[in-house]
Amino acid sequence: MRRTINLLREFSIPLISGVIIGLIWANLSPDTYHHLNEAKWFKNIDFHFFVNDVFMVFFFAIAAVEITKSFHPGGNLNPIKKAINPIIATLGGVTGPIVVYITMNHFIGSPEFANGWGIPTATDIALAWLLARFVFGSDHPAVSFLLLLAIADDAIGLVIIAIFYPDLNNPVNPAWFLLVFAAMIAAYLLRKYNTKNYWPYLILGGIPSWTGLFLAHMHPALALIFIVPFMPCTEVSKGELYEDDPSDQTPLAKFEHEWKVIVDFGLLMFGISNAGVEFSEISTATWLVFCSLLFGKTIGVFVFGRIGMAMGFPLPDRMDSKTLFVAGNVAGLGLTVALFVAGQAFTGEVQGAAKMGALFSAVISLSAVVLSKLLKIKKID
Repeated sequence: MRRTINLLREFSIPLISGVIIGLIWANLSPDTYHHLNEAKWFKNIDFHFFVNDVFMVFFFAIAAVEITKSFHPGGNLNPIKKAINPIIATLGGVTGPIVVYITMNHFIGSPEFANGWGIPTATDIALAWLLARFVFGSDHPAVSFLLLLAIADDAIGLVIIAIFYPDLNNPVNPAWFLLVFAAMIAAYLLRKYNTKNYWPYLILGGIPSWTGLFLAHMHPALALIFIVPFMPCTEVSKGELYEDDPSDQTPLAKFEHEWKVIVDFGLLMFGISNAGVEFSEISTATWLVFCSLLFGKTIGVFVFGRIGMAMGFPLPDRMDSKTLFVAGNVAGLGLTVALFVAGQAFTGEVQGAAKMGALFSAVISLSAVVLSKLLKIKKID
């Protein structure tokens, strides 16, 4: 049973199954699919809200655990100088797709598509992280590189959405960020007084952080990203905590051990809730979005990563230019995030066509695997 569970997790079967179920369901019975997502459980709480704003808090928290470990001595992003390159590459991962989109739209598009430039800017953290682990291996430094890039990428994406695709009914209210700051102070004090249980961090830090982001009209699923780095952890030579080591009772290790399986299998819900795209007509908008994700991300991350190296900020150990190129390709997996922005940028038939482009970005999973084989990228598990 344990071997089967690990196999399902290794190949991201729950998430992939959820994406397939959501896609088929939305096209065979769109009414029942939308009822599942939108039927109210209590006041404004529905399945879509529960998955994206509550459950995904723990997914992003596990991602934050990976990054936190990578920053510790022996980690893939330690010393801090190694973390600068992913940040620089992030800028390429945002500007590259914008340049490709605007350029292509100038030559083959039309003014009605101009507002879609923001669709390919963000990376789907859930899908990109799991694809990276499959392509590079769970212990490869490229996974930490991509994870930091994806989180920074999405942070920029949130700013782009707030400024250029605002929800007029719920404008951003930055005053509530003070509550997030207060939550970080609480987490710092818990660490200072050597709190040995992770629950106080979740309750005294996570809940105020979630509330602050929610009331600020920003994505509350990011709440624990601000709290997890304060959890004490054990530092080991290779920079990774042994998830199944019963002797490691630090809050960070216990949190990861007790929540990672739940998160891995809970991604089934994420796939069902977010991948339900009804097939639409394919138009120029489709190819603008798809090509921007495929080529813009790959080239942008690679070029800016190389610029970072030239500036004196090296790639993590065991990463080279070939690995950087494949990592840029993986970052092009925009799927669910791109679907959301497409819904904000367009309406009607253009929206449907743009969403098809986001859906086609799933092909990047295959291109990343093929590129890793052609470039002979060695997996590190």
